[in-house]
Order: sequence, then C-alpha cells, then structure tokens
Amino acid sequence: MIAFPPAKINLGLNIIAKRKDGFHAIESVFYPISWTDVIEVIKTENQEFKFNSSGLQIPGNSDNNLIVKACKLLQKDFVLAGLSFHLHKILPMGAGLGGGSSDGASALMLINKVCKLGLNKEKLKYYALELGSDCPFFIDEKPMFVSGRGEHLEEINVDLKNWYIVVVMPPFSVGTADAYRWIQPKAPEISIKAIISSSPENWKNNLTNDFEEEVIKRHALVGELKAELYQQGAVYASMSGSGASVYGLFKSKPESPLFTNMNEWCGIL
Repeated sequence: MIAFPPAKINLGLNIIAKRKDGFHAIESVFYPISWTDVIEVIKTENQEFKFNSSGLQIPGNSDNNLIVKACKLLQKDFVLAGLSFHLHKILPMGAGLGGGSSDGASALMLINKVCKLGLNKEKLKYYALELGSDCPFFIDEKPMFVSGRGEHLEEINVDLKNWYIVVVMPPFSVGTADAYRWIQPKAPEISIKAIISSSPENWKNNLTNDFEEEVIKRHALVGELKAELYQQGAVYASMSGSGASVYGLFKSKPESPLFTNMNEWCGIL
C-alpha cells in the first residue's frame, strides 16, 4: 500500500503564549499543498518492523523518525502484523512544511488500513497528537484553522486552487526549537480567521508569521527570497512555519526558472 504525505504551508502564524506544559499556544491556518513524500508499506511474514528510506538523506537515528514512532505507538495498544516501510523523502527537513509530521500521520493511517485496526479519524488524531503537535492536521488534509498547541482543528473555507504556489527552500534549515526560543509570544490584534476571510490580495500587510522577523535577523536570505517573490509578481509571500522555506501566491504561472542567480531549490506547484 502506498501513500503520498503532503506538505503544508502556514497562512499566517501567531505565537500567542507559552503554556504551563511547555508548549506554545498558537493560531494559524494550515493549508495542504501538492508536494509530497512517498511511503510504501507491505506486510511481512514475521512480526518484525522494518524501515528504510531513499531520496533526501535523513539525519539522526532512524528510531527518531515519526514513521518508526507511529508503529511503536500503536504497538502499545495493538498486536500488529509484521510491517516493512519504505520512505522516499522528497520534502526538505527544517523547512516549516510539516514533512515529518505528515509522514507520521500517514504511517498511522497506513497501519490502520493494513492491519485492519478499525480506528476512526478522531482516534487517529488522538494518536497523531502523541507524535507531534502538527500531526493531527494531516489526518484530514483539509485547510484548517489551528489553535491550542495544534490539537484544535476547525475546518475553514480557504481555496487556493486557482492560484499558483511557489515554494522556495534556501540551502539551510531552521530548527523549530530554536525558532521558539528567539521570539516573545504576544496576543494578536486581529485574529487570523478575520484576515483570511478576505482575498489573498489583501493579505500582504495584514497576514503575518511571528517567526519571520527573528529568523530573518539570523538568516537574511529568507527576507531576500520573500522580497524576490514579490518582485516576481507574487500577490502574497511569507515564510512557512518556523522556516526556512518561503512561498508566494501568484495569480498566473510565473516564468521558470526563478531565482537563477541564487543557489537554492525552487518549485512551482
């Protein structure tokens, strides 16, 4: 069985407060985009769990991969068949695109189907939250207004199907934990829900990402890429999540390749 875990972009991101449990209270709109990893799982004859990957090199120990953690999490409550997972990694890490979270959520859904566990979406979201704050969103893969630490999801009417989305990844990543240390939480003057209800043409000076300013102080290229997207004709541009990727919304398909004078990846979705 094969799945294609999608990336997401953040349409605005407010860091409202530091919670007593150590997490941060946020609000954002998560929007799924058609840039994906690829996961294949097959049953094996023994009860062993196997994991391997190709594509982008994944740093660190494989035990920290959310696909592996998803299997171990479900093994606490269920007797699972032997499973062999292969991840073809396409989505860059440290990009603010939720690639790892998406992989973990997809693994939960694949195990549920292959092993016939009978878990509904709410139960899958329960397990997904155990994996990470962004993971529950990827169970539905619909535009969502996200609040709390990421566990409160409210379907929201945002449709970017008629827009071209350009995602640019600079040649470095930003650690989420680092990004949170750099900022001072604050309550927003206007809720993202109010801003997002208008056309993207009205977002430029209103829809902001609280991580962006501090990331740009340390990585000026992020700001340069955002400015270049506007120069190329983007109606709206922003850093996604805690970075380092930047995206732009275009009314018409921009000329390709963009950013020919810079050494970074650029994809048009």
